[in-house]
Amino acid sequence: MAPIKVHGVSISSPTQRVLATLYEKELEFELVPVDMKAGEHKKEPFLSLNPFGQIPAFEDGDLKLFESRAITQYIAHQYADKGTDLACGDNKQKATIGVAIEVEAHQFDPAASKLTWELALKPVFGMVTDKAVVEENEAKLAKVLDIYEGRLAHSKYLTCDCFTLADLHHIPTIQYLLGTEAKKLFESRPHVSAWAADITARPAWCKVLALQKH
Repeated sequence: MAPIKVHGVSISSPTQRVLATLYEKELEFELVPVDMKAGEHKKEPFLSLNPFGQIPAFEDGDLKLFESRAITQYIAHQYADKGTDLACGDNKQKATIGVAIEVEAHQFDPAASKLTWELALKPVFGMVTDKAVVEENEAKLAKVLDIYEGRLAHSKYLTCDCFTLADLHHIPTIQYLLGTEAKKLFESRPHVSAWAADITARPAWCKVLALQKH
């Protein structure tokens, strides 16, 4: 039995973030499905892993973590010598990666996640998309992507010419949005478009997508 366990569902963006990191690191793990419809994430034993009742939760031996970005950073540093080096460079470079990770969490993700919900997920659940919310968040995301376009004119990835956690954290929501009308926000910016195509084609990410077909 693999010592690493991920409690979540394969269509959840935060869960996907962790799974992609594990695949990049070529680590063995067990995905433990959480029955969201039955509310398993809101009761024990799941709450002993994450008292806030949100997926994913993570176990590595006796270590228990939650919050996907904290989990990915633990994996990247604990298993630095495995697979892809997701935190490359010296301390100054790592600090730059840290900034980009914060930007994804606080600037990119709020708008991208709202658009994912409205454009990609609501239709699946038979719910009506709120066009006003879409319009507001497309404008917010466009401003972030304008900044990314300028940054990506100077390097292949967000912080340097190496793929890092900062890039990886964007993949789940970008994958969803490229299947919606919001793809225009990426396609209209050549450097962002090339970057999005590159990171969503990574073999580790393809393995995450394959999990959804089971």
